Amino acid sequence: MGEQTPANPERLAELTDDEQWKQALRDVPREWFVPGRAWTMRDGLIDRSTDPDTWHRAVYSDDAVVTQIDDGNTELTNESPWQHVHNWTSSCSAPDVMLDFLDLLDPYPGDRVLEVGTGTGWTAGLLSARLGGDNVTSVEVDERVADHARANLERAGLSPRLVVGDGQKGHPEGAPFDRVHVTCGVREVPYAWVEQTRPGGVIVLPWMPMPGGDGHKATLVVTGDEATGRFRGGAAYMLLRSQRPAYPPIDGTQRASRGRVDPRRVARGGRGLDVALAGLLPEVSVNGFDFDDGSHRMVLRHVPSDSHALVVRPPEGGSAEVEQCGPRDLWNELEAAYLTWVAWGEPGRDRFGLTVDVMGQHVWLDSPENRIAEVE
Repeated sequence: MGEQTPANPERLAELTDDEQWKQALRDVPREWFVPGRAWTMRDGLIDRSTDPDTWHRAVYSDDAVVTQIDDGNTELTNESPWQHVHNWTSSCSAPDVMLDFLDLLDPYPGDRVLEVGTGTGWTAGLLSARLGGDNVTSVEVDERVADHARANLERAGLSPRLVVGDGQKGHPEGAPFDRVHVTCGVREVPYAWVEQTRPGGVIVLPWMPMPGGDGHKATLVVTGDEATGRFRGGAAYMLLRSQRPAYPPIDGTQRASRGRVDPRRVARGGRGLDVALAGLLPEVSVNGFDFDDGSHRMVLRHVPSDSHALVVRPPEGGSAEVEQCGPRDLWNELEAAYLTWVAWGEPGRDRFGLTVDVMGQHVWLDSPENRIAEVE
């Protein structure tokens, strides 16, 4: 085996240059918030009672620790997370990713913070260590998860306000907040968070608009009746439970055609194209896959309209074969959206931003005044 990761809080303190977060990581060790039986992609099932060395090494690694799958309805075993890979429902976030969000949050002394998604309670604990428990409110939808977090925080001597409820609604009784820290993926940013944040306050969240895809770190500054800001890199989180997509069976008559654009170009367009598509084709999922025989398949779906497209580029090349059903021709719309992005100069993710107001969320390019219009 290679060099072992030191199993102590100082290992995680090295991940940040912020001295206040370093001290919080020392004062609130991660091991206080990870259950004795959990799971990581690197080590599989970790069990403190049977293999404490592996458990400690996993806890003080940069890995996310999965603590619940299938809303707690399926036992956590060595195999079950792989069997339910799209249904991981609670975790202790990877420390490096979590610290990225806390750095973006940038709370000042005395700031009042709303956290959406308590999970194991670790980030609520770190916020409490830095700001004081009276200034931290954390909302968790799962009562069992909230009970474990409360016990973890009590053992650590920390006392943020814990609320069981739908984080999409925020916590109006505690508003206004100076900062909103979101620990779950969000497809649609709830306007309630904007309403409950003081002007000049900041909302940081993993924005995940494309069902089944990765997301983007978003930092939004509230200017009064709206919030706006840019994307600060990538993020992949478990979705807010009230925003999980449903996938009814696909039904309808197939319409066959040929594609103009090579679907591989779309699949490999990068994060800038991902954001552009979120603005041009909201709620449309786009997933492309290369196969060993040299073919490429792309699946598109828009659940609200019950529309679907399957695009296959054969191994020998040539035009892709397209089958579409439902009221929308999703592949035709995707081709138009892709070519629009190309005409813009193929901008990267850092040139895009997001504004949230009472009418919803709006993707923009370069400036909040330059909102992207949906493809018609």
